[in-house]
Amino acid sequence: MAPSPIRVEPKKNTAMPISESAHARTGLPRLVGAVAMLAATMMLSPTARAFDPDAGVNRDSGPFDLFKFGFSAYKKGNKDDAMEAYRYAAEKGHPGARWALASMYAYGDGVKEDDYEAFKIYDQIARQGVEPGSEDTGYFVNALMALADYYKRGIPNSPIAPDPVQARQLYFHAASAFGISDAQFELARMMLDGRGGDDDADQAKRWLNRARQTGHAGATALLGHVLFREGHAVRGLAYMTAGLAAAGETEKIWIRTLQEQAFSLSDEQDRRTAIALAQDLAAKTVE
Repeated sequence: MAPSPIRVEPKKNTAMPISESAHARTGLPRLVGAVAMLAATMMLSPTARAFDPDAGVNRDSGPFDLFKFGFSAYKKGNKDDAMEAYRYAAEKGHPGARWALASMYAYGDGVKEDDYEAFKIYDQIARQGVEPGSEDTGYFVNALMALADYYKRGIPNSPIAPDPVQARQLYFHAASAFGISDAQFELARMMLDGRGGDDDADQAKRWLNRARQTGHAGATALLGHVLFREGHAVRGLAYMTAGLAAAGETEKIWIRTLQEQAFSLSDEQDRRTAIALAQDLAAKTVE
């Protein structure tokens, strides 16, 4: 039996509770600053020495000292030591250690890849919640995103079956309470397709526009595709063109397909106007 879907209940006074991406072999979602936050945290403290009783750091050390050592060991390529330290720190409730451990399992980084093990650890982080303004917010949000992605596709050979309803709820929480553009994009996609709830094109466009305003290339292009289908040829084509210009290599593949199809259906005047508008949009994004 699959574990009951989590209903994230943040700690008292925290952000509002919960009312194709993840790791589907294209990489986990953007890490929403957690890696940078982790690195910055570590730079504030001296590097721990070797993980043994004589070095001052061992399994009985405090969770932050263990976490600090694990990060240092990981940077040096000593991933076995990092895993051990993270594991002890995670058992003592350190969210950063839990996040690092889950990510290593999710990517197969220094350990055999195990999405279900990663899922269980991300679930612990999400259930722990986060206080408003906490330095652990990045870990919490990344856990929400990873769980949403896992629920969206399921985990083969595990109790976790696809659960679009739960995925949509988690994306909504990350999108609304934390303003995560990847979550806004994924939520809009589910709304457009009617996955995990009613299809709602108007609300999907609002979420896509929010993500677009933060420079999300995929959201920009998808919003353009929706607008083009609705008959707003110039604006739709402009957004697709702007999204294509800003996209990474993986995104460019599907965005280019949409944009080229739209170009083939447009007349020369609409194409010229759309290209000029796309350049204007790009300039405003840079500003």
